[in-house]
Amino acid sequence: MNGNGQLASVKASYSIEKAFDRITKIQLPEKKSSGKLKQKLGFFLLGLSMAIVLLFLGSIVYFIVTKGIRAISWEFLTQVPKSAMTKGGVAPAIVGTLYLTLGSIIFALPLGLACAIYLCEYSPKNIIVNIIRISINNLAGVPSVVFGLFGLAVFVKFFGFGVSILSGSLTLGILVLPSIISATQESLLALPQSIREASLALGATQWQTIKKVILPSALPGILTGIILSIGRVAGETAPILFTAATFYMRGYPKSLFSEVMALPYHIYALMTEGTHPEAQTQIAYGCALILLVLVLFISSIAIIIRQRTKDLV
Repeated sequence: MNGNGQLASVKASYSIEKAFDRITKIQLPEKKSSGKLKQKLGFFLLGLSMAIVLLFLGSIVYFIVTKGIRAISWEFLTQVPKSAMTKGGVAPAIVGTLYLTLGSIIFALPLGLACAIYLCEYSPKNIIVNIIRISINNLAGVPSVVFGLFGLAVFVKFFGFGVSILSGSLTLGILVLPSIISATQESLLALPQSIREASLALGATQWQTIKKVILPSALPGILTGIILSIGRVAGETAPILFTAATFYMRGYPKSLFSEVMALPYHIYALMTEGTHPEAQTQIAYGCALILLVLVLFISSIAIIIRQRTKDLV
């Protein structure tokens, strides 16, 4: 009897499994079609989002190009402003923008790298370090005018640098320092711990590991942060308003302690303080186009370096 009962239970369970398999096979096409529908919907939403972003970006670029191309000429690119800034060119503003951008990156990059390396590779894991990281992230969201006031109080007044390229570069460098630190930290933390352990196991010191293994592997991400910083620095007006920029210059800056014209401030000045609106508005659009091309050019160089670094790594 026990044998017959076991046989009957086995048959019953086999029948249940068979029935369950049939039900699963019947419902599978419905699940598959539902999954495909969700996938298509997801791809459509992603494509729509990308199209909207490209539409706004293309509209901005088209507007600047169509408005600014009329002002562009060899004279506009190579001469100083003339006739109450209604004629001539904006060469001093172009040079000044390059000085401020390069100066700020030269100041901020070593400090940002050193700070990120310490926080990721050397610092103890405790609450103080976490507070420092949170503070750095919060600094990235501080309005740029606050950095401008800080630069005015510290570099212009306290250190006595005056309104100059040096004061503006240091202020802009502090402005982008949190962004460079955050981007470098993310790049360093994204590397697997096994890379560090393998290098140390081969007898390398911690500094040799950082210099020859960690930094080359993280360089593409670090360069991405630099590219974003260049775009922000080149287009900032508020920080240099208090620390570096002047409304008009008849020549080029002669030293780090000279005032400087800059494209963002020049655009602002022409649109708000100009006495000949029709002529100066056209010049402002031309400056905006030059600023756009300048940022794209500097960023393109960094992108090429990043791509070559990826290929080498």
